[in-house]
Amino acid sequence: MKRSIHGFLCFLSFTILFSACQKKDWDEYYGRPASLAPPIYQQLQAKGGFTNILAVIEKAGYKDILGKAGSWTFFAPNDAAFQKYFQDRGISGVNEITAEEAGRITRYSLIFNPYRKDQLSNLQAGIALPEYENVAYRRQTAYYDFVVDENGKKVVGSGQQSGVVYDPKIDNNKYLPYFTSAFMADQGLTASDYTTLYPGKTFTGFNVADAAVVEADLPAENGMIHVVDKVLTPLLNAEQYLASKPEYSVFKSLLDRLATYTENTALTRRYNVLSGSNDKVYLKTYPGLSFAPNNENFINVGVVGQFQSWSMAVPTNQKLQTFIDDLLQYYGTFEAAPPSVLINLINSHMWLGTVWPRAIIDAPNAQLQVATFDATNVIENKVLSNANFYGINEVHEADVFRTLYRHAYLNPAYSLMTQALNGTDARISLMSPNLKQTLILFNNTDLKAAGYDYDADRPGWFFQPTPAAAKDYPNGQALINRLVQTSVLLTPNGEFNNVTTGEGVAETVHGEYVKYKDGKLYGSGNIVDNTFVTVGAPLVSINGVAYQGSGVLKYADNTQSLGSALEKLALSTDVNVRTKFSHFYDYLRNSPTLWNNTTKKIFGVDDGVFYTGLIPTNAAIEIAVKAGKLPGDLITGIPRFTQASQSAAEKDAVIKFINYAIVSKTTVAVDGKKAGTYQTLLKTGAGDSRLVTLSFPTSSTTMEVTDDAAVAPVTTTTNYTFSNNLANRSLIHSINQVLKF
Repeated sequence: MKRSIHGFLCFLSFTILFSACQKKDWDEYYGRPASLAPPIYQQLQAKGGFTNILAVIEKAGYKDILGKAGSWTFFAPNDAAFQKYFQDRGISGVNEITAEEAGRITRYSLIFNPYRKDQLSNLQAGIALPEYENVAYRRQTAYYDFVVDENGKKVVGSGQQSGVVYDPKIDNNKYLPYFTSAFMADQGLTASDYTTLYPGKTFTGFNVADAAVVEADLPAENGMIHVVDKVLTPLLNAEQYLASKPEYSVFKSLLDRLATYTENTALTRRYNVLSGSNDKVYLKTYPGLSFAPNNENFINVGVVGQFQSWSMAVPTNQKLQTFIDDLLQYYGTFEAAPPSVLINLINSHMWLGTVWPRAIIDAPNAQLQVATFDATNVIENKVLSNANFYGINEVHEADVFRTLYRHAYLNPAYSLMTQALNGTDARISLMSPNLKQTLILFNNTDLKAAGYDYDADRPGWFFQPTPAAAKDYPNGQALINRLVQTSVLLTPNGEFNNVTTGEGVAETVHGEYVKYKDGKLYGSGNIVDNTFVTVGAPLVSINGVAYQGSGVLKYADNTQSLGSALEKLALSTDVNVRTKFSHFYDYLRNSPTLWNNTTKKIFGVDDGVFYTGLIPTNAAIEIAVKAGKLPGDLITGIPRFTQASQSAAEKDAVIKFINYAIVSKTTVAVDGKKAGTYQTLLKTGAGDSRLVTLSFPTSSTTMEVTDDAAVAPVTTTTNYTFSNNLANRSLIHSINQVLKF
């Protein structure tokens, strides 16, 4: 027994001795190096001059976190910085700082991972890439707002984009901005830019918000320390800042209309555990906006937020209210107006990226439009936790509000037309501020009377020409599209600015034409059924004028062809009109290879294609008959129209004559705009199109037509009074001479 005990004691002694030797070796190899700087807390304690921040750290409960292993960058305000802080707040010392405020100061001064000054301007991307150098000016801090009281609700702001499934594990951490010489140089920013953002402050080469770094790159066991001359407190985000500034309360009230509150089970459970409360917690989001003003994360929680933030320009109350009153002239309230009106108003004052003061005028906003205000209208510049903020004493006028589109969009009497425009590229055209146009507005009553309406239950457009007719749904969209496209006219020189007297013609955005004469407006369909549109006084916008029409500008459908329009001119009761077109028509209708008398269509003239008719007058044709170019009496010039009276050569001449009078695939008006050489329906023996050249050498109302004859080509002029006759996707002109066909 004694031997056993003795043996055990020997073994135990050996084990202890061996372990002691092993621990010594372990400590020598793996132990904390003597040269390693102490952790952040101990480092500040040993350095001196940081009594207040150390007390704040302890009050915040972060002494243990900053006093041992970790990975941080800490912006440490010195005691002089705290003296300013105490003075500004009218307090005597740290003892008057609450634990909550101590936590705010500590956590906002703390960013994840250690960075020297030269590293802060690079993206934290895991790998060093040239494109990631000198572009960063923000880092995510350890501070975030959790639950706040808002109108009796417990609310958490979403730190994610609208439309993304909310992840409660992602906290809405605030960002801290900083400015280094390397970053400023790379971005083309100067010390004056910094002073613009922080009035009264000087750029020193390394600033954190409005604080200067007075000592940089102090290594610690658990990170890096930079000493600052100002106590850093969490910056407000855009939503919080607006709530604190009564001069922007109108804009804030508009934002409040767009906020939504959704009960969130995960947030409620977390809050209940932390607080002991049984209150429900709601997630606050801003669907429809380009960004949520309470979202601290730019796009996502990755590295993008290190070099980008949102930007916002907010008008003062009086200017904004005046603008709103104008917007709601007809709707009265935002509740009555389409929801997009308010959303467009807010989004037009947002930018999807960091915009510096010198760029706010020229940088495209969230709607890809540049500011309509100028630099003198900027009355405040502010870097917030999630945005660059600009206070302005003028409203940015979004294209949707300052262009012709507004006259339909902002008036309930034209809600159907607005909906129709939204389904076509005519909307884009109307919203182009540099494209001069004219808009003819069709009110809801007139559209319905013309047979056009929208069925919200299907949903879809339909056309019903008479109350007894069936509703045409399959073609409804195409028909309403063509109708509203007929209402948008390209008038670069203000051709329709005064339609009460005289006459004029203009091309629509889709190549058709509309004309006016003595206060009456016509589309090709109005010519067919002998109707017209009258209009009120012009409504002026930045890109043209709009008219509120009485009636609808109609288009001729495919049952009304170029041939139909030509027949109507040739059979006119007005002898002056008839004598300009009847001989040509008589040749045409007596040519069975070209003319279908049932459909009134010309062979080779296809539905849906643009054409221009260049029709010689009766007098011009009679001259051609006398010259032997067309069949008829060589003495009197009276034509022989019937094929029975014509030789084969004469029949061929008539066919060539007719085909050469029709320009194919293009509609050209007598308006001075489309000079050029164009194809006709006539083909050469090799199958190539014969050409005509149209020009305006003296005025926009005098068009010259020149054939392509190799020898002595004929040049003739149009009769303006009898030209610009509307047809289905076509115009018909009267010319004074027969071309060499």
